Amino acid sequence: MSLAAHGFLSPSGVEIAFLLVGLVTFGAALVTVTTKQLVHAALWLVVTLGGLAVEYLLLTAEFIAWVQVLIYLGSVVVLLLFGLMLTKAPVGRSPDADSGNRPVALAVAVAAAVSLVWVVVDAFRTTWIDLDGPAQGSTEVTGHFLFRNWVLPFEALSVLLLAALVGAIVLSRKRATATRNSRSGKEQR
Repeated sequence: MSLAAHGFLSPSGVEIAFLLVGLVTFGAALVTVTTKQLVHAALWLVVTLGGLAVEYLLLTAEFIAWVQVLIYLGSVVVLLLFGLMLTKAPVGRSPDADSGNRPVALAVAVAAAVSLVWVVVDAFRTTWIDLDGPAQGSTEVTGHFLFRNWVLPFEALSVLLLAALVGAIVLSRKRATATRNSRSGKEQR
């Protein structure tokens, strides 16, 4: 007896896990952008980025999954939380986090999502994956793409993150200095 081929109506366990993790990741992303508490948004971002790493593992792109964990979960989220602490952002609900333009923001987000899906589908409509070459998620192929095509954008991103960190430190020092100066002015009177 021959085994029946996988089809759309008979998903494998990996496909079911991919769908379930994708739904959890999508839900965490929605909570990230809709919560009014900044620290909670950063923590939901951890769940979102962790879900993406699991999706990469399910796609057998282990190197990309570990890069996701090390760079995004290990660095970017820590930098974000560090910036929140340095700028003394409010821990609880922040009335400044909601501008009242939710319908406009939703319309822009939907328009951006539709246009992004349209561009990606249109760009890869006739693209075929070469299954005879090295696996697309392998370290060899990823290193080739990174060090040939994407070195400059990665370096630009690292400079941008460094500038954000320095900016957060400068902002926190100005506020601390202003607070100290106002206190010493009151004490001298």
